[in-house]
Amino acid sequence: MAAKPEDKTTDIPDRLYDANHRKTYKRMRFFGKGGFAKCYEIIDVETDDVFAGKIVSKKLMIKHNQKEKTAQEITIHRSLNHPNIVKFHSYFEDVQNIYIVLELCKKRSMMELHKRRKNITEFETRYYIYQIIQGVKYLHDNSIIHRDLKLGNLFLNDMLHVKIGDFGLATRIEYEGERKKTLCGTPNYIAPEILTKKGHSFEVDIWSIGCVMYTLLVGQPPFETKTLKDTYSKIKKCEYRMPSYLKKPAAEMVIAMLQPNPESRPTIGQLMNFEFLKGSQVPMFLPSSCLTMAPRIGTNDAIEDPNQRKPLLELNGVRDDTRLESTFLKNNLHDAITASAQMCRHNEDYRSDIESLHQQLTHLINEKPRLLQGNLGDENTDPAAQPLFWISKWVDYSDKYGFGYQLCDEGIGVMFNDTTKLILLPNQINVHFIDKEGKESYMTTTDYCKTLDKKMKLLSYFKRYMTEHLVKAGANNVTVESDQISRMPHLHSWFRTTCAVVMHLTNGSVQLNFSDHMKIILCPRMSAITYMDHEKNFRTYRFSTIMNNGVSKDLYQKIRYAQEKLKKMLEKMFV
Repeated sequence: MAAKPEDKTTDIPDRLYDANHRKTYKRMRFFGKGGFAKCYEIIDVETDDVFAGKIVSKKLMIKHNQKEKTAQEITIHRSLNHPNIVKFHSYFEDVQNIYIVLELCKKRSMMELHKRRKNITEFETRYYIYQIIQGVKYLHDNSIIHRDLKLGNLFLNDMLHVKIGDFGLATRIEYEGERKKTLCGTPNYIAPEILTKKGHSFEVDIWSIGCVMYTLLVGQPPFETKTLKDTYSKIKKCEYRMPSYLKKPAAEMVIAMLQPNPESRPTIGQLMNFEFLKGSQVPMFLPSSCLTMAPRIGTNDAIEDPNQRKPLLELNGVRDDTRLESTFLKNNLHDAITASAQMCRHNEDYRSDIESLHQQLTHLINEKPRLLQGNLGDENTDPAAQPLFWISKWVDYSDKYGFGYQLCDEGIGVMFNDTTKLILLPNQINVHFIDKEGKESYMTTTDYCKTLDKKMKLLSYFKRYMTEHLVKAGANNVTVESDQISRMPHLHSWFRTTCAVVMHLTNGSVQLNFSDHMKIILCPRMSAITYMDHEKNFRTYRFSTIMNNGVSKDLYQKIRYAQEKLKKMLEKMFV
């Protein structure tokens, strides 16, 4: 397979000079690309403040309307100032590019959350939807329709605060009752009145919020099909399925937003009065571990199990309280599920991750990607797919006690020889114990069951040894957890071979530490591989990028080796 020409950055200088504000920025890590723009982490050389630099190539803006669109995006975005809107700092240009300096959202977008978690709890959904509504209310109060609200345009900062971004399709309503006619939006989130070209206004954002909320709760967009034609057909008919496990307040709010008649949808202000938000306390924060694992919560909100799949209920967008009542009565049968059992995934769930990863690697190998002498360039990487958690240190005392490890965020875990596990959270206070059946118990370093006294002492020993004797691999900017609802990924299984240690985490990722000190982390949910070299540099590639553009010989050999080991893991699981 021929390798595609590598993206060049020759038109983007290493130093970006804003003459109007007399500021110089240093271009740092590649952050991603889309449309006409590339995004980099940039640093103000005077203050060391870090921003996202959205760089738009003038060469690609050939058509006049593309230039107008960028100008309108800047005009609208720079006028906004709200905690749930990506902050616009400044913009400037040179002969080659337009540079837009924005707030940096290090936790990427809610699209990555969706890919890693699929459906999330109602507790978490309430947290995100509340913030989305606050941001959109600010827009609507200022006569602005976003017109492209989707998971990929909802960004998250280090505190997991939602930041609405990408105003490329946004428009301003000039007078009351104005209806826009432009066909725009993203297929899975586009409102029916846009498709029918009847004219649209603020109601299209309400529809999109309904699609976002449904996707968070169910794990897939409401109108998603294999073809664009079928998706648009379902949207026009308002034909979607409502899972019976959703509680009534959540389902009612989604149904209200996904009304085919725009006038029947609630306004952005009315959304705050729905029971889903008013009837339960909206969380003030979520730990960053929620990006990959469900939180540990002792409230009724955590009782529902997002992984418990039940039959789907056909809906046509019209409220049917009789049908809903019978559906929600069934939910009472499931209300005894505890928070601990909620995320105690069975072995078949872990196996499905390994099966998926094995299939993806097998497909990649069968495609016979071109072998390269060196690595693909930075712009072929996908930093958004970089793992949130990996094992940075490990020690094997399985001849006596078990296997100890430290995660990149300073959390410590031990998998004992009797298959029980202890996890010390990064705050160095909270401890999770997991018994042989997978049941979780929660305690602290000073308040724990005395039957665990020996194991707690061993946990302290493992921690001390790794702190004093081992070098941390690939440290990065993961925020330390310090709250009471974190559930950290932990080691599900591990084994050693003649040239590697293979470790499988409960978030689905598989890490191989090779004897040549190279490391790879494979993620089935992001369909990506992260390669850590001797200098602890990270490079994350989508499998599709490798198939299209090639791969270094060394990394290809490690991929083949990983595929062989995954096959052996599957064989053992089926025994």
